[in-house]
Amino acid sequence: MKKATKWITIAIFIFLYIPMAVLIVGSFNEGKSLARFDGFTFEQYAELFRDKDLLTLLWNSVLISIIAALVATVFGTFSAVGITNLRPRLRRTVMSLTNIPMTNPDIVTGISLSLLFVFVGTKLLGQRNSLTFWTLLIAHITFNLPYVILNVMPKLAQMDTSLTDAAMDLGCTPLQSFFKVTLPEIMPGVAAGAIMAFTMSLDDFVISYFVTGMDFVTLPVEIYSYTKKPIPPKIYAMFTLLFLLIFVLMVVMNLLQLRFDRKQQKHS
Repeated sequence: MKKATKWITIAIFIFLYIPMAVLIVGSFNEGKSLARFDGFTFEQYAELFRDKDLLTLLWNSVLISIIAALVATVFGTFSAVGITNLRPRLRRTVMSLTNIPMTNPDIVTGISLSLLFVFVGTKLLGQRNSLTFWTLLIAHITFNLPYVILNVMPKLAQMDTSLTDAAMDLGCTPLQSFFKVTLPEIMPGVAAGAIMAFTMSLDDFVISYFVTGMDFVTLPVEIYSYTKKPIPPKIYAMFTLLFLLIFVLMVVMNLLQLRFDRKQQKHS
């Protein structure tokens, strides 16, 4: 049974990562076909960095992801602290409401946010172009919040609440107690939530497609048009760089978690 489980796990990982491996190999291929390797080259990366339009789209995606992740991390962390302090029954109700954006289909969330932004922009504010950078940012913050909350909540549950009480007994205000005691204790969860929010925002297409205006377009939305024609090899190079970026972030997150666990073991 153990051997069968082991081989099934290996097969799943192979199935998941072979497409990514093919894409990475294709980014170094002299030819344009993924079916045949014609020789090793960095030309695809050179073409990528010469394409100013593509780099602008990449910068748009990174910019919106960073801002959305930072804002969602701040609001999500404080929300998690507030939810933790609620009565158990009310806490369960609030957490159920928090989970809805995660379980709700992206297309439903995207359309509903688009209708909301158009209504507010045209009917209440009288704007001609109601879908802008700000509507895209608000949408990304909205669907990132649950991921931050769910990463911070377990760390708050593991924390010894007597630490904050001791800090306030020694003269700290509740806000000082949060920044000096609570935040350092839950920092791995905050960091994990921020990285998760960044990756979800960088990857999002469906919701962004419905709330994006003409003045600010992200990379996933633009890449969608590439599926209707042969994909240029420089796109493989871009996907490879994005994969490496996410991989580095995940390694950093795991190292932070490992460092925190070792620190906790020393104190205990």
